[in-house]
Amino acid sequence: MRTYRQIVQEIVKDPAEAAEYLTAALEEYENDGNLPSFLTAIRTVVEAQGGIGKLADKTKLNRQHLYRSLSEKGNPTIRTLNLILQNIGVKLTIRKAS
Repeated sequence: MRTYRQIVQEIVKDPAEAAEYLTAALEEYENDGNLPSFLTAIRTVVEAQGGIGKLADKTKLNRQHLYRSLSEKGNPTIRTLNLILQNIGVKLTIRKAS
């Protein structure tokens, strides 16, 4: 039997689905401030789309740096976050607060 995470990983292989999933995760972060949860969502998409090794090759960032950035204690810079998101097929945008 597949786990919930495995099911989500299958779904988020599609960049459109990944964008929806990460948008929901970001909205949750905006509400509760749970950064580790948001980083876990990003890591789930990264793993679904080939893993940290593939992402490191695409971004030219060190694998350990990526692991650290997306860990529960991670605090990626805007540059790192932007590179990760671009290379998993989504982008960071800003909109007016409601």
